[in-house]
This record gives sequence, C-alpha cells and structure tokens, in this order.
Amino acid sequence: MDTILTGAHPPMSSLAASAPSSPVDDAINSWFEPIATAFGTVIFFPITIGEVSFPFVVLWLVAAALIFTIYFGVIQLRGFKVSLDVVRGKYSLPTDPGEVTHFQALSSAVSGTVGLGNIAGVGVAIALGGPGATFWMIIAGLLGMCTKFVECTLGVKYREIDEDGVVHGGPFKYLPVAFRRFSRPVAATLTGLFAVAILIFGVVGGGMFQANQTFAQARTATGGEDGLLGGPWAGVIFGILFAILVGLVILGGIKSIARVTDKLVPGMAIFYVASCLLVLGINFGQIPTAIGEIFSGAFNPQGIAGGIVGVMIIGFQRSAFSNEAGIGSAPIAHSAVKTRRPISEGFVALLEPFIDTVVICTMTALTIIVANQPSYREDLGEGEIGGVALASDAFATVADWYPVLLAIAVALFAFSTLITWAYYGEQAWSYLFGRAKTTVNVFRTLVCVFVVIGCVATFSKVVEFADAALFMCAFINILGLYILMPVVKKEMKKYLADRKAGTLTDPDTVDAVPVDDRDRV
Repeated sequence: MDTILTGAHPPMSSLAASAPSSPVDDAINSWFEPIATAFGTVIFFPITIGEVSFPFVVLWLVAAALIFTIYFGVIQLRGFKVSLDVVRGKYSLPTDPGEVTHFQALSSAVSGTVGLGNIAGVGVAIALGGPGATFWMIIAGLLGMCTKFVECTLGVKYREIDEDGVVHGGPFKYLPVAFRRFSRPVAATLTGLFAVAILIFGVVGGGMFQANQTFAQARTATGGEDGLLGGPWAGVIFGILFAILVGLVILGGIKSIARVTDKLVPGMAIFYVASCLLVLGINFGQIPTAIGEIFSGAFNPQGIAGGIVGVMIIGFQRSAFSNEAGIGSAPIAHSAVKTRRPISEGFVALLEPFIDTVVICTMTALTIIVANQPSYREDLGEGEIGGVALASDAFATVADWYPVLLAIAVALFAFSTLITWAYYGEQAWSYLFGRAKTTVNVFRTLVCVFVVIGCVATFSKVVEFADAALFMCAFINILGLYILMPVVKKEMKKYLADRKAGTLTDPDTVDAVPVDDRDRV
C-alpha cells in the first residue's frame, strides 16, 4: 500500500511507535504482504486531481456527507440545540426502552473515534498540507455530522430488543432492510461482508493495534528499552494485565462499557483540551497569526500540497479517517440507547464529529501550529511523518515532562477505543455466529488474546488489511443510507413538529414500527 506521501490512507501502524519486529513478525508480515497490498489497492483505489492523489473512498464519504447535508436542510446546524437538549435527557422518560442513556451512548461512540488520529493524524495533515488543512478538516467534520445523524437514526429504528432487554441494532439490522429490495441473497451477502469487516477490525485494529500503541507509549514514557518496561518479558506482562482490564469491562457488555466511557471520555477530553489551552495560553501572541495562516493556507493557490485542491483533499481525508462518519460503526453503540424515538439518537450522534473533529482535532492543530513556528513540516525520511512528534514537541513547550502526560492521554484514548471496538466486533460476531452466551464469550476471549499479542508483536501487514476492511464498510453502509434516507426524513419532520407542539414526551405521539413493515421504505 502506498504511504501517506502519495495521498493514500496511511496504515495505522505508521502512526504510532511499535515494538521491535521479531522473526515471527517478519515471517507473518512477509506472508501477508501480498494479500494486504492487493486488498488495500482495491479499497483505497487512488484517483488524481491535478498533482494530488487520494483514495476514492474519501470522495465517497465526503460526497455522501454533502448530499445528506443538502437533503436534510443542514440539520446539523438547525438541530444543534435540539441535540444538546436530547443528550442532557430533556425529553427522556424512565420507561424508554433500551440499555444506556443518550449521554452514555454518545460517550461510547466517541470513545471509538477519539484516539491517535486526533493527535498523530492531525500532525500528519499539517506536515503534508500546512495549516490550511485544518480549515478543510473542520468543513469535512461539519458535513460528517449529518452522515452520523442518518446512520445512527437507522441503527435505532430497526433495532431489536430480546427478552433479556439486550439490544441488537446498527447496520446489521438496517442494511438487510435496505438491500432486500434487490433480493434477499444480495442483502445477506452485503450485510455479511460488512459484519466480517467489522469483526476483523474489532479484533485486529481495535484490539491488537490499540494494545500495541498503548504499550509502546507506556514504554517510551518510562525510559524506553532501558527503562521499567524494557525487559524481554515486559510486553507479555503488560499485555496480560491490560487484557485483564479489558476483559473486566467487556464481559459486562454495552452497559459496562458505557459506565466506563461516560466517565473516561469526558475526563480525558477535558484533560486533553485543557492541555492544548495551556499551550495556547503560553503562546498566546501566536494565536492570531496561526488562525490567519489556517485561513490563508486553505485558499493558497501556491500551497505546499498542490494548491487549494491538494490542501482541501488532505483536510477532508484526515477528517474522514478520524471521525468515521459513514463507516457504520457508531450506529452499533448508539442503537443501545434508551428511547422511543429513533431520530432522537440521530440528533445525539451528530455531536460526535463535532467533538471529534471540530473541537479536538482543531485544538490539536492550533497547538501544533502556535508551538512550532515557523515550520510545520518534519523531515520525511523513509516516508514516515512524525505526527505524534509534532504534538509532543508542542506540549514540550510547557515543560520537558509534559509529553509524559500526552503519553497517558494516548493510552486512555487507546483503552477507550479498544473496549468500544470490542463491542462493535462482538455485535458482528453475534450476527455471524449467533447470540449464545458461550459463542459470545469465545469472541471476548479472542479479543483479550489479541491484546496480549499486540503488546509483543507488530503484524503491520495484518493491521493494514484490517484498516482496509474497515473502510470497505463505507461503500456498503453509505449505499444503504442512500436507500433509507427518506425514512429518516419522515422521522425528522415528525420529531421537530412534535417538539414544536410540546408533545415529545407523550407516548401517544410515537409511531410503532411493526415487524412486517420493516421491509418497506
């Protein structure tokens, strides 16, 4: 697979430090390389505009976000206050069916997207596209809010709640409805492919890679290979302890994950944003210049990345790969929400790209820009870009020891991402192999095993394959969203009308969705 220098999607393994490779790593990577390369070439098929190449999947995601934004009348802006009201429980009732609150569902979904991409990925965007890439990241994030609105509404609308009160929803429920108009075999095949891709990424990208990232950052923060975690068995011991922590959380299902993330996500987000504000405060005099460079760089025809189009593409690409709007993963977490009105969770979900991209990514970008005047480009030797290094250097302007706190933040981001993706993978596993307790526990054990493996191995080509599998989901999921978006629009109009009439908490205003009608659009 091409590196990020050519505009293609970077493998996740290139964004973080990892353990030294071993003969086993080298053997597996060598065997898997042709498979990962061939699959990645298809999924990240490059198209070229001017001097810039980028994956077609980026255009697919951004175009869908723009189409949804127009079709729903810029609901992400019109409905922003509604979103805040819903997430704080203004229209919730104790009798609403589901497993978690609106806030917990949002926290769980945000924990799956807020991670290394918000730190290293932003550094990559600035290194490649200059400050102007930040502007286009924000625009893409604002557009992506509407995609999340659509997919998470559908995730709740077509969910099922079993006799034990456990929710099963997300794309595994609405994609069969969308594709059944073609034929049941087509619907089963496409949904099955989607489930397999989510499962692969949940175990490898969400499990093994995140564990590898956490151990690598922890080892660096404790003195490197000569420090506390530098011994030959350090990775195994760390991996086992980390796997135990993960197991304790994921064994409880989405309720347990939500209880952890609704405390962890706000805490780590506040800590990270406060750290960024501290850097910005110290470099306060540079802020006006930085903001000016963001706007001027966004529209500079002589920009460092092929002019306006090049900078725009880099910003859109990093945003799309950061907030995952359109991938279909977030609706899995949002479908467990306690609500009688599916559209209510759509309003909650649109806050996700705002938090992930517009707030956190922008704070990272400003921090890097003001603290690294006047240059934003690292030496690019061997095609690697020091995204984390750019952020770390920025935080070092506060104090020499401050990058250690950044390492802790990265570890927390990785842990929250891991437990959320374990749940996503579990739902895919249940779709493919059934919901029996024994079957589900096999998957949970598998996740914990791969957590340990991730701390001692760097199967980079396997991770690249999982990365491509995740973005294969975008092609399938967005096609389903196009088919079902009239359903969402109908729900949106009714919800806003009932809100205006003051009847949102009246059970009589809710339209039931008979099972027989779920096949109709």
